[in-house]
Amino acid sequence: MNHRRSHRTAVIIFAVALAAVVILAFATTLHDGDTRVADGVTPPGTVGLAKPHKPPDVAPGQAIPSLPHAPASSR
Repeated sequence: MNHRRSHRTAVIIFAVALAAVVILAFATTLHDGDTRVADGVTPPGTVGLAKPHKPPDVAPGQAIPSLPHAPASSR
């Protein structure tokens, strides 16, 4: 009988702690009051926030020229 009571007490303490955490998380989330969401509409041809690279100005099959290296800074 004592084992059942201790188990029930542990479950009740866990439930109270879980409820407190959920309430605190909810209150913290809504503390600022601004619950706007981002718009899910993107312009045609885009896949996200990144801007696409400009296509290289070379014929297919040709090597893309590398960028010139910046001169080493002298100290």
